[in-house]
Amino acid sequence: MTTAEFLWYIPKEIRPGHRGDDAMPGHNSLDVLSCQATAIERHGWRGALLGAGWDRPDTFTVATALVARTTCFEPLIAVRPGYWRPAHFAAAAATLDHLSGGRVRVNIVSGRDDVAAYGDSEGDEEDQAQRYARTGEFMRLVRRLWTEQDVTHRGEYFQVTGSTVGPRVQARPGRPHPKLYFGGASAAAERVSATEADVQLFWGEPLDGIAERIARLRELSGKLGREHPPLEFGLRITTFVRDTTEQAWSDAEAKVADLAARQDDLPERRGRFHAVGQRRLLDLQTRGEVLDDNLYTTPGRIGAEGAGTTWLVGSAAEVAKSLGRYADLGITHFVLSDTPYLREIERQGNQLLPPLRTPG
Repeated sequence: MTTAEFLWYIPKEIRPGHRGDDAMPGHNSLDVLSCQATAIERHGWRGALLGAGWDRPDTFTVATALVARTTCFEPLIAVRPGYWRPAHFAAAAATLDHLSGGRVRVNIVSGRDDVAAYGDSEGDEEDQAQRYARTGEFMRLVRRLWTEQDVTHRGEYFQVTGSTVGPRVQARPGRPHPKLYFGGASAAAERVSATEADVQLFWGEPLDGIAERIARLRELSGKLGREHPPLEFGLRITTFVRDTTEQAWSDAEAKVADLAARQDDLPERRGRFHAVGQRRLLDLQTRGEVLDDNLYTTPGRIGAEGAGTTWLVGSAAEVAKSLGRYADLGITHFVLSDTPYLREIERQGNQLLPPLRTPG
């Protein structure tokens, strides 16, 4: 897996204790978030995902601050069409990419959010096809603004005339512009990913589900006439690592019990289970508590969402082996995490990353 890239996750929630994290004073301060970013650098991670949502601190502002306090940390910045206009975002991202020496990555998010709160009047929240059509146009235009000059675009959702972004994005080996990550499991989302994304991010589904989706996206890319380099694939999942198998499962079960006991207070418990990808994860519970040797589905029963819904549980060697099986399917981008976030950055950086980077 020497060609794979490994990123972590930095929470930037208003409320402390995200997914069982330590509820430390100043959990959302610049010093605490910077401490996590510098630990990520120190322990061998490439960077970290910064999630987006109207009820969180602004993602781009946090990413800019963390870039200024680090030397090689690469933020994967989640952004929403509608919250950003494409030309405004393209210029902001190009500027941060210039100032950071090419460290910007972008995760385009089209899921539900409180769009009325920030004045998004286009892309009806209930109209999935419209949301994803707008997302596809957003990605096409941002890519053009990063790679072309004097851009004129008259689309269904966005228009620009004679637009040239400055400073220009500097093309780097294997990266003509910041990579565009994208997620989504609906048919509308997969069409956008197959044609416009650089990296498709999956949640922690079993191997057979990931294999099926990779095959479908590759076929769809050809069918729809993809104009960019081949689509790459990534996995966003919780990795629950301990020194032994027995300790990992004992601690995982205890943590689920603790989270269940206080589930009404969990910051992530918002009841947003409408997305196709989230429903796929929740449906896994009908197949069993443990799939593919160590994919733990029980956390989904307590209301966890996203990466908190399924966990890979075991020793570092066992979790590394499981991640290697995803890599064999074509996954080259991994966004991992567990709580407490800061402690696990070190534990998994020291125990999990070395076997993942061992050739063969």
